[in-house]
Amino acid sequence: MQTITYKIVMALGLLWCCSMPLMAQDETSEDDHAYKPLKVNLNENGSKYVRFIIWHQQWLQTNNREVDDAKLQLNSFARRSRFLAYAQVSPKFLILTHFGLNNLNTGNLTSLGNNGDGPQFFLHDVWTEFKISNNEALHVGTGLHYWKGLTRLANASTLNFMTLDQARPFTHWHSLGVTDQFARHFGIYAKGQIGQFDYRIAVNNPLNPANALGAGRNYGDAFPNAEASSVTYTGSATANEDGDPTGNTIIEGYFRYNLLDLESTKLPYQVGTYFGKKKVLGIGTGFFSHANGTYDTIANDHENVFHVAGDVFYDAPAPGGGINAYASFISFNYGDNYVSRWVGTGTNVYVHAGYFLSDLKIMPYIAYQSGNYEALEDNITSFDFGVNYYVNGHNAKVTLEYHTIRGDFRDSSGTGGDVTQWRLQTHIFL
Repeated sequence: MQTITYKIVMALGLLWCCSMPLMAQDETSEDDHAYKPLKVNLNENGSKYVRFIIWHQQWLQTNNREVDDAKLQLNSFARRSRFLAYAQVSPKFLILTHFGLNNLNTGNLTSLGNNGDGPQFFLHDVWTEFKISNNEALHVGTGLHYWKGLTRLANASTLNFMTLDQARPFTHWHSLGVTDQFARHFGIYAKGQIGQFDYRIAVNNPLNPANALGAGRNYGDAFPNAEASSVTYTGSATANEDGDPTGNTIIEGYFRYNLLDLESTKLPYQVGTYFGKKKVLGIGTGFFSHANGTYDTIANDHENVFHVAGDVFYDAPAPGGGINAYASFISFNYGDNYVSRWVGTGTNVYVHAGYFLSDLKIMPYIAYQSGNYEALEDNITSFDFGVNYYVNGHNAKVTLEYHTIRGDFRDSSGTGGDVTQWRLQTHIFL
């Protein structure tokens, strides 16, 4: 086992080292990384425009090295392939469309690309937004949107993670595939910025439980010695005692005070790191409320889902580059002993930190999380250690990461609930 892991490290390390000289050449006229956003101005001063963003994230990932005597496999796949466009044709309104795919791999490729769902693009975001106030205090939008509550990382941009990706298990994207389509709900949102304070709040409809991951089941049965629960996440599909529909409304919000530099709230996608080019210290709190969202099959009664969180984000200049740090605490409540696809009734702590070395164009980082859920005997933990090499900031980067999860039987029931992988990503966006 140790020999195989050593070979993996050596193979990926060799690939990494071989790529560094190629990418670290002096910038000449033939190797110019200068970049201007893909923007079409609709008037002379550029206040009316259409902006296009295109990105690909390609992964090379080992199989789970916790499987005894497993032969080493390196699997390549498209983690994300996306296209986003938004138009500001008036100061009073904005339209945005975002489509693409996730996790296209050899297991869901089809022979001709049209005989299965795997290779097909789908809508991630589609919303319209109106500016209500004369300043930035109030904007209101409707559609399939990403203006989420709870935490900063719940609103994370996939273009500029400081880490390789969102921390897995997806505690911040707790509703992903459970009540929403890939972290997006249909609904109406309000957002704005007042001085150093900004906010986002949304009223949404949930995904049909029949289409959800696990169809609302309690995942506690995947864990040995878990406390039994009769709760299912099927409240919106179950009528109340009067025979009326219920559980069809989700309210979520996130509220932040910026002690130093302000961050943009034009779009919901939160920046992972600014490389020390800004000095940001944001303290936030958020919530997620789904009244009558779950259903107790023994008591024959609905239960409310309610989560609350607090977090802090810091990104600032530091000697030789910049420093980045983030921490969050989330309290989840689905009902007694319920274990969801990503989290469960209980609490989760997450932290990460990274340091950007500008001369080397690299940013090593670490990330750790621990979920303490009342139905389970042991915490679910994860630890990631990685390094980003920035060819051209977030527009072109390569990331190598060592990724582990401990005690999560939802993904790795045959290995004592453990996952160990090496992951290599190439990322380009325009």
